[in-house]
Amino acid sequence: MTTTQSTEVPTKAALPPATSPALRVQSAVIKYGFIFVTVTLFAYFALSEPSFRDSATLLDTLRYVSVAAILGLGVTLTMAVGGIDMSVGAVAGLGVTVAAKMMVSYNQVGLVAILAVIAAGALAGLLNALLIVVLKIPDMLATLGTMFVIQGTKLVLVDGQSITPGMTQADGSTAPGKFTEGFLRIDRGTVLGIPVSVLIFGALTVVAWVFLARTRWGRVLYAIGANPEASRLAGIRVGAYRALAYVLSGVLASIGGLILASRIGQGDVSAGTSQLLEAVAVALVGTSVLGRGRPNVWGTALGAVLIGIITTGLTIKGLPYYTQDVVEGAVLILALIFSFTLSKRRTA
Repeated sequence: MTTTQSTEVPTKAALPPATSPALRVQSAVIKYGFIFVTVTLFAYFALSEPSFRDSATLLDTLRYVSVAAILGLGVTLTMAVGGIDMSVGAVAGLGVTVAAKMMVSYNQVGLVAILAVIAAGALAGLLNALLIVVLKIPDMLATLGTMFVIQGTKLVLVDGQSITPGMTQADGSTAPGKFTEGFLRIDRGTVLGIPVSVLIFGALTVVAWVFLARTRWGRVLYAIGANPEASRLAGIRVGAYRALAYVLSGVLASIGGLILASRIGQGDVSAGTSQLLEAVAVALVGTSVLGRGRPNVWGTALGAVLIGIITTGLTIKGLPYYTQDVVEGAVLILALIFSFTLSKRRTA
């Protein structure tokens, strides 16, 4: 018996549909739109304001956003597991208070203060993990509750007063210590002309990227964020990994607090209050970078740079601070449109 091989030409329906020009344009906008906005704003300020092009101004911009960027990295980790950490600003503020308390009130060296601040951040992360993983409280509600607890705790620690060298303490004595020169170099020092805080920001960005994108732990965090139930059925200890994300977020927030304490040189009780919104904003803005539509480290870093460009550029132009808030909010909305509205239309 002989067999014949079909020589039929595949029908048009069997061939992959060609991508229309409109879809290609939409895909390019989603993937590169945010980067285009960043480059355009940078070029505009650089061409219209000569002082913006100075290397000192650019380094000061990175130095300014370093705290929000590092806190944003912590938020990115918690977003990767499908949550969000709203306590990062309060943890950073707690770090400022703990650092001042250790060095000014207890006359300890900078290293002791650094270790105490990082330990406080880890404990704050553990508290969030307890509320979320063990007590099953939704992430946003749990971390909001933690935020208020931490804000109140840091006020209790200092009787509602900012800590400054030489201040009169509650018992009537004079504070014996001060911020050490080594500690103040965390933000005020430079290495080869680059601020130490910028180097810390860069190093932590690389470490966080390697952790999330190049290790099994990072891939597991993303898997949990995409489908926690499927991850559980696959044998992943979902609770442990979610707890890890929040502990790491607390540690990163405490490092941001160290930079902030070094920057202001005192235990300001209001420190960290404004950092939450910027940290959440840069993490959300980062989801639109390269059209990924998910939290990613380089996106968060670029989001922080964009916020810095806007703030510095508008300040040089003499625009009032409330105008800057409007522009930053508009950029955030634009980024969210790239991440969610346009991307959903592309896949619809």
